[in-house]
Amino acid sequence: MMTRRQSLAVGLGTSLGLLANRADAQQISGRGRTLVAFFTRSGNTKLIAGKVRRDLGADLFEIQPAEPYPEDYEATVAQAEREKQAGYEPPLKEPVAEIGAYSTLYLGFPIWGETTPTVIKSFLSKHDLSGKDLVPLITHGGYGTGDSLAVLGRLAPQARLGKAFVIRMDQERAILRDVSRWLEASSSRK
Repeated sequence: MMTRRQSLAVGLGTSLGLLANRADAQQISGRGRTLVAFFTRSGNTKLIAGKVRRDLGADLFEIQPAEPYPEDYEATVAQAEREKQAGYEPPLKEPVAEIGAYSTLYLGFPIWGETTPTVIKSFLSKHDLSGKDLVPLITHGGYGTGDSLAVLGRLAPQARLGKAFVIRMDQERAILRDVSRWLEASSSRK
């Protein structure tokens, strides 16, 4: 029996293989150095970023806040909502050393609260993407891209926004709810 990650890898291999072989993806990556920068919480976006990096022969950069988000999913959701409401952009652990060396940036991130995570807003605010091709790699738990494409357009107005790769992934909240139901049902049998 395949694990969730193994089945995801097979599906991504097919989907992203098509992306990597498309003429426009090769044209973009052929214009200069390519960077795949990503932010992940559960590892789903990292899996996609790694696949794109391998298929395009690109460099890889993990976007991290200076202060890591909590390990607990619900604590992270609460913090993300506070940051969103306050318009807070958390400091980055480190910026891309030579962003000017890249002509194409694949930017991977999950949708949080129907938008880009605030750490992605920090990344875009701290890096000049003028004249670069910006290709979003978006994961979501069922709510689609939200306003993330508008955010990218607003924070990187001089970048050329490419067609996004968007994929629905297992939603942690739903998984946790299923575990709670199972625990309740198991407890009532005793």
